[in-house]
Amino acid sequence: MSPKKILLASVAMLVAGAAQAQSAGSNIVSLGWFRVMPTSSADALVVDSIGGVPINHTEAGTSAKIQSADTLGIAFTHFFTDNIAGEIVAGIPPKHDVEGAGTFAKYGTLGNVRQWSPAVLVKYHFGQAKTKFRPYVGLGVNYTWFTDETINNQTFVRSEFGPNARMTASAKSSWNPVFNVGANYAITDNWFVGLSVSYLPLSSTATLTTQNAGAAGNATVVSHTKIKIDPVVTFLNVGYRF
Repeated sequence: MSPKKILLASVAMLVAGAAQAQSAGSNIVSLGWFRVMPTSSADALVVDSIGGVPINHTEAGTSAKIQSADTLGIAFTHFFTDNIAGEIVAGIPPKHDVEGAGTFAKYGTLGNVRQWSPAVLVKYHFGQAKTKFRPYVGLGVNYTWFTDETINNQTFVRSEFGPNARMTASAKSSWNPVFNVGANYAITDNWFVGLSVSYLPLSSTATLTTQNAGAAGNATVVSHTKIKIDPVVTFLNVGYRF
């Protein structure tokens, strides 16, 4: 074979390979950095009961907010067609600080919590499989639950609930929709860089249980607050096709 034919054959192979970059049957594993940015805050604290007696008293002006956090994320994407792909995405659960707001702002950080938020999405990629820059839109579902819910600011606990008070917390899990936009850029046939932005209309109810040991004995105070988290999540990643 002449050098000219070898060159033409090589170019043809490269073009054919590029055309398979994000085509039907392709799988991509991506690893990157999540930035989870809550955009809302908590409703006023409601005292449900004291010593088992219903109270249902709202502490006007009280509030809290969830701070942003960073974590490592991973995603697996499979292309069913040249344009439609399914994706499973998860991350190491980020640890969020819970800051006091309203009349609780003076206490600073009240505690922290870990958020688990794996998601499944369907994405539509614009352009052809061989296109280097491919924007996309996605829609999916997420299941969020929380662990390590801790209220460790004893100044807050003792000032608001009594000098011997000790508090524990729990947060309700939920299913939530995920709205997603982003783009991938093909560095080679197999390697990609990507950036996506997701929005989750997410809220949870946090229940606070306080044991207050006083002269009259132990009094259990149960209270709750609805926390609107509504995070915007960015994912900057590097992907490999196989």
